Amino acid sequence: MRREIPLGLLYSTTGAYNLIGQDCLDGALMALEEINASENYNFHLTPQIANPGGNIDEYQRLTETLLRENGCQQIIGTVTSISRKEVTPIIEKHDGLLWYTAPYEGFECCENIIYTGACPNQHIVPMFERVIPEFGKRVYLTGTNYVWGWEVNRIARELITSCGGEVTGENYLPFHSTDVERMIETIRETRPSFILNNLIDASSYALYRAFYAAGKTDDFFRPENCPIISCNVTECELDKIGYDAAEGHLSISPYFENLDTPDNSKFLEKVYKKRSKKLPISAFFVNGYATVNYLAESIKTAGSEDIEAVKKGLFGQKFQTPLGQTVISQKTHHAALPYYIGKIKPHGGFDILPSRSDAITADPYLVNFDTSQFANLVNKTNPATTTSHLKVIK
Repeated sequence: MRREIPLGLLYSTTGAYNLIGQDCLDGALMALEEINASENYNFHLTPQIANPGGNIDEYQRLTETLLRENGCQQIIGTVTSISRKEVTPIIEKHDGLLWYTAPYEGFECCENIIYTGACPNQHIVPMFERVIPEFGKRVYLTGTNYVWGWEVNRIARELITSCGGEVTGENYLPFHSTDVERMIETIRETRPSFILNNLIDASSYALYRAFYAAGKTDDFFRPENCPIISCNVTECELDKIGYDAAEGHLSISPYFENLDTPDNSKFLEKVYKKRSKKLPISAFFVNGYATVNYLAESIKTAGSEDIEAVKKGLFGQKFQTPLGQTVISQKTHHAALPYYIGKIKPHGGFDILPSRSDAITADPYLVNFDTSQFANLVNKTNPATTTSHLKVIK
């Protein structure tokens, strides 16, 4: 008889950012179903699902419940950095292991967290390498008023400054705010080359819609002239944004549904047998799926669900996933990931632009990143005098 291993799944499937939370959970549950049906494992992963409902005050309580009452040593979950930082002290106190599957701002490494989402050298840096030469160096920055917006925009400012560019404006909104008119007016007045969108949920959707509305009377607001670029917009939110409003704008991700690879073709064939083709498959779904498989293979290799044993079983293994082959670094606890830059299509999904399909080793603190080399690349000229690395700003 297989032993039962409780696994915490901590995602907001109602309330704010519920579309992302539901996609993460759906991917994780699909992987659990496959693992529990397979003869290759001598254990059964029992999901313990907790839904904070987008309420930041619920995360610590639910994490305590999963660890103390439900017997979970491992929790897969949280979508936002504020929720990750809320639960981290509880995870550390109980010596649990959090598997964080969303893209984030980097500048973090914790012994009790495995980061399977993209960090800055896997999203904002390659995105800027693409868009600055194509659209220009005058950039408008916006974000939700918390760590994701602050930190990704901080990195963006350093990248822009390093190549002689200009930040034309920088504005933040509180969670859930849709008051984007001031942003639109600032964009109208300053005419940036492109917009970096670090808003989340309803705020992000409102920006796309207002930008689209402005484009009906001002051609500057068309994506071919001034695109909105993002490091976290995927297929699961496009319908909510509105396809007309989203069309032509850009996003970067380790996965898009229409990737033409053998790994993805096999994966989609499995997914479509269980899930309607009308429901898009996003990187959030795929990362939830892949992360459960990372965990299961690590438990199998270690012969134990104890977190130290799991980490030993995890590090150095090569995993074949819908993302391609990837590994988790023992040094940083981050996944090596590819990146794909996608342009939003008229009726949903992404056209994939020239990208990098082989996995990039995560560099969460950007210690191996040289701004002068970046400037030389985007300017196609001799590098200007810059700092040698991006620095942590407290």
